Amino acid sequence: MAPLEPHWQQPSHPDIQEVINNEGDFASKSISRIAVAPFGVYADLAASQCTIEDRPTYATCQIGRNKHISLNSDLLYMNHSCEPSLRSQFFYPSTEWELAQPFDCSCGTPSCHDRIAGARDMTISQLEGYWLSGHIRELKKQQQEHAGKDATTTTTTSSSSSSSSDTFQADGETPPPPTTTPPAAEDLTVIRAHNSLDAKDPTVQALNDALDHAEKVVEAARTALVSYIDVSRSAAGRRIEEVKGERVKHRGTFGEAEGSSRRGGGGEGSG
Repeated sequence: MAPLEPHWQQPSHPDIQEVINNEGDFASKSISRIAVAPFGVYADLAASQCTIEDRPTYATCQIGRNKHISLNSDLLYMNHSCEPSLRSQFFYPSTEWELAQPFDCSCGTPSCHDRIAGARDMTISQLEGYWLSGHIRELKKQQQEHAGKDATTTTTTSSSSSSSSDTFQADGETPPPPTTTPPAAEDLTVIRAHNSLDAKDPTVQALNDALDHAEKVVEAARTALVSYIDVSRSAAGRRIEEVKGERVKHRGTFGEAEGSSRRGGGGEGSG
């Protein structure tokens, strides 16, 4: 696909963003000029020249179940990463259900998911720990519900066929009812979604809301901790290099002074 030719004034966000254009597919990148706290706002899209699009493209951003916008600004150059950072990256499946142009991720992070096609093709466990837009959570919940119904229908049909074809055992006794293996422990998000399907109990709703809030707090704390550790390590590394540099500089100065003294002494003695 041919690269999109910018039709907007560049740079569009010089105060917060630096765009570096390189040749090749997915080679351009965006560097943040500011630090943003976890769950903070990087750019207000309402203030940009966004336009609503009829269908998704590789250059659109999904903002609802069936709503997509073109950013029409340099924010387009924010690349994907499985571990978003201040390099102006974000996790595409957090907003995109199905990418119009899937790609092989090259972020190189430990948690890289390799092929990125949107949240639709990712499991609950793969999405765990990421911030997800409301429409992505709803679509994932709906997907899980449909998968659960299909599994239940298949199990019921299989059990009925088995019972009708073999009603009695060889000794004439009725066989015990078929047993099924209990499902594996599900992600908390799916459990909460299942509980809320038929539950109108205000207590259940209140506890679900509390769980929502708690998960956001935990994720914010985790992100803040990781960011703080990274910054601390970088600062400590720079300080160590500075100390090493000072030691080398002083050692060189002392060595020169000592050598000069010896040379001077030798000259006087020889004279």
